[in-house]
Amino acid sequence: MGETWRHAPYPVLVADRRGVLTGLNEAARRYLPRAARGDRLRDLAPSWLAEAHHRLAEARSPGGGDVPAGHLGDRFFEAHPTPAGDGRVVWWLIDRTDALQAETALHSARTRSEMLSGIASTLLSTLNVPRCMEVTASLAAQHLAEGAVLIAPPQGRRHQLTYAARGTGAVQVTQQVDTRSVPGLAEALQGFPPVPARWLNPDDIPDWLIPEGFTGPVGSVIVTPLPGHGVPAGALVLLRSGTEKAFTEGEEAFARLFAARAGAALSAARLYAEQSAITATLMRELLPPKLGSVHGVEYAGNYRAATDQERIGGDFYDVHPGSDPSRETLVVLGDVAGKGLDAAVLTGKIRNTLQALLPLADDHQRVLSLLNGALLSSHQTRFATLVLASVRRGDEGVHLRLTSGGHLPPLIIRADGTVEEAPTHGTLVGALPQVRARTIETVLAPGEICLLYTDGITEARGGPLGEELFGEERLRRALAGCAGMPAEAVVEHVQMLAFQWLRSGGHDDMAVVAIGAARSGGPPTVAGAKDGMNL
Repeated sequence: MGETWRHAPYPVLVADRRGVLTGLNEAARRYLPRAARGDRLRDLAPSWLAEAHHRLAEARSPGGGDVPAGHLGDRFFEAHPTPAGDGRVVWWLIDRTDALQAETALHSARTRSEMLSGIASTLLSTLNVPRCMEVTASLAAQHLAEGAVLIAPPQGRRHQLTYAARGTGAVQVTQQVDTRSVPGLAEALQGFPPVPARWLNPDDIPDWLIPEGFTGPVGSVIVTPLPGHGVPAGALVLLRSGTEKAFTEGEEAFARLFAARAGAALSAARLYAEQSAITATLMRELLPPKLGSVHGVEYAGNYRAATDQERIGGDFYDVHPGSDPSRETLVVLGDVAGKGLDAAVLTGKIRNTLQALLPLADDHQRVLSLLNGALLSSHQTRFATLVLASVRRGDEGVHLRLTSGGHLPPLIIRADGTVEEAPTHGTLVGALPQVRARTIETVLAPGEICLLYTDGITEARGGPLGEELFGEERLRRALAGCAGMPAEAVVEHVQMLAFQWLRSGGHDDMAVVAIGAARSGGPPTVAGAKDGMNL
C-alpha cells in the first residue's frame, strides 16, 4: 500500500495492533491537531473508533458486520479499515455528514408528509365545526407544541376559543378577548402572513391565551393564520414552555402547512353547516305539514318521496284552516310532473301561490285559473294536477266542496263500508291557457272519511309477479274495510298496503290525505254536483 494514504483528501489514521498511532495525514490533523505518533487511539480518537480498532485487533468484526461510524468534531464519519500487513490497520474516515443530513431531512420530510396526510384525513373526517376545531387544537398540541389555542373569527365582539394542552382534552369557550394584546394575532385573523416566531416575545403572551394544563412559563410562540376558502378560517397559536427547545424555521414551515390543512377542513365544515342550515330551512317550507284536528274535523296525511335519499319531491299537500269554525278550511293535494328536487321547487311555488290566493278560496274555479296563469307566465315546462277541498263542520256533519284540476277524484268511505268516488274532474294546471273544473258538494257523517291521494299509490307496481299495478279497484276494496277507522289509521293503512305491494321495487312519490268527521252529529247528507265550468 506504501504511503499513499498520506495524500488522501479525507482523514486517515494508522495504528498498530496495540492501538498505538503510527501515522496520520494532514486531513486527520485538522480534526486531531494534538495527535502525534506514539499516542494511543483511546487517548486521542473518539471512543467509537478506538473500540472498533480494539475489536479488529482481537480478530473480531469491527461492529458485528456494521461499518463503525460516529462524530469526529462536528462532522459524522464512517471508518473503513484496511490491514497494512505488519499488524497495523489503516483507518479511512469517510465524511458522511452531508449524506446523513440529507437522509435525516428526507426521513423528516416523509414523516411530516405522512403526518400531514393522516392529520388531513382526521380533520376532514368530520363536518361538524366545533368538533373540527377540537380535533385541530388537539392534533396541534400532540404533534407540534405543548399547548395550542384555536381562535375562530369574531362573532360580534366575541370569539370562540378552543384550548388544548398535550395529554389533555380540548376545551371550548366563547368570550370577549383583546386579540391586539397578542402580537400578530389580529393580523392572522385577517389572513395576513404570520410573524416569525423569533420576533415574538413570550413574555407578551396574556394569561387568557394559556391552556389549562400547560406547564411552565411560555418559552416559544407561533401565531399563524388558518387559510380558508375566500375568507380566513381563524388563527392558531402554538406554545412551548421554556424547558423545550424553541421553534425552528422548519417547524414554523410545518406549522403553516398544518394550519393550511386545518383551515381547509374548517372552511369545508363551515360551508357544510351553512348549506345544511339553508337546506333545513328550505325543507321546512317544502315538506308537507303535520296534520291534526282543526275546528272539530280530523285531518291526517303522509308523504313519501320516490327515493329514500330525497325527502322532497313532486307530491304535496297543505291544510289552511279558516279563521274560525264558521269559515271553511282549504285542503290542497297535488302532484307535479316529475320527481326529485326540480319537482319540489315547483311544488314550493304552487304552495306559495295558493297561500296568496286563500282570500279567494270560496271560488275553486277562480283559484285554479289564477294558479294556471301564474304557472304559464313563469315559462316553466312542468304541469301539475290538483284537488281542492273546502271543509266546514255543520250541524249535519262535515260539509265538503271538492274540485279536481286534472287529479284523481277523491274517495269517500261511508259508515256502512261503501266507497264512493266523488264525481269531480277537470283539466291539468299549467298546461293549457284555460282550466276547466267541476266542483261537487257532499257531507261526511260522523265516522266517515274523504281520502285524497296521488297516483303514486294506485300506480305502485309490484304484487306476486312484481309488474302488476296496485290500481284503483284494489284501493277501493281496501278502503271498504276501513269504515269507522280514524283518519290517521286510514292513511297509515293505505301507505302500508302500497308498500307491501311494492315489496322491494321502485315507486313514484306518494301522498295521502284523509279528512274525517268526528263521531258525533247526524246522518250523512249528499248534495248534488255544483259545476264550476262544465266539461
